[in-house]
Amino acid sequence: MSTASAPVARVALALAAVYLIWGSTYLAIRFALEGGFPPFLLGGLRFLLAGALMYALLRARGVPPPSAAQWRNAGVLGLLLLVLGNGLVNVAEREVASGMTAVAIASAPLWMAVFAAGRGERPAGVEWLGLALGFAGVVALQAGPGGMQAAPRGMLALLVATLAWSWGSVWSRGRDLPSPFMAAAAQMLLGGAMMLGLGLLLGERLHAWPRAGGLAAFAYLVLAGSIVAYSAYAWLLRHVRPVLAGSYAYVNPVIALALGAWLAHERFGRQQLVAMGVILAGVMAISLARARAR
Repeated sequence: MSTASAPVARVALALAAVYLIWGSTYLAIRFALEGGFPPFLLGGLRFLLAGALMYALLRARGVPPPSAAQWRNAGVLGLLLLVLGNGLVNVAEREVASGMTAVAIASAPLWMAVFAAGRGERPAGVEWLGLALGFAGVVALQAGPGGMQAAPRGMLALLVATLAWSWGSVWSRGRDLPSPFMAAAAQMLLGGAMMLGLGLLLGERLHAWPRAGGLAAFAYLVLAGSIVAYSAYAWLLRHVRPVLAGSYAYVNPVIALALGAWLAHERFGRQQLVAMGVILAGVMAISLARARAR
């Protein structure tokens, strides 16, 4: 369905939710960590609660539960997208600025293109230019001030998180999964449980009640980041062109950078800003090339 066939006001609201909320979750993660939540317990509690709320609502509305095969596939995606993808983002944000984290994760479409090429979907034309630009930006971002030398564990965690998210996104194509909302609920339930278990195995504990700011950030991540924004994105996938729905990939980092500078006083050097721009240019080139191909 095209944008013209969907109410313009609803499209604008859904885009605003995806742009602003997903762009702000990186800073919310930082505030939750500073407020007393350990990385994997933060993700585990967040996704368990959000998944349980969404699952209960869907079942109350008569949506059928996933089959055994669908639960298995949801578990694999929960591991790749949430435990490794989101969980390692939480780990990285203990030493990497939220804005830089958002830009590093924005390189996911580059890795998706590489993994898709391994499955026979060869890049063509402008996509090669986008890949070259994007990976040049990734190298510059890693080597620049605040990059791999300054925060080796954080930047390595971001690299693994991006690879896991990208591979999971490509792996999910054609898999037996329930409806989009139920699939999200199942992934959050299973991924959240795995993250919680991993955090406990690693010795993470809530030794004291999190501070008010951390609790507020946690509530925002559950309600806004994991339920509202995802629902808006799922609606966009059904009502607008894919290139418009996927435009969050190069809008979220801009939002994250602005919020990080405004609310957390994060600062970035010239090389970092140039690298960020190059990455976003590469991602945009790939997105536009694929839109024209469709």
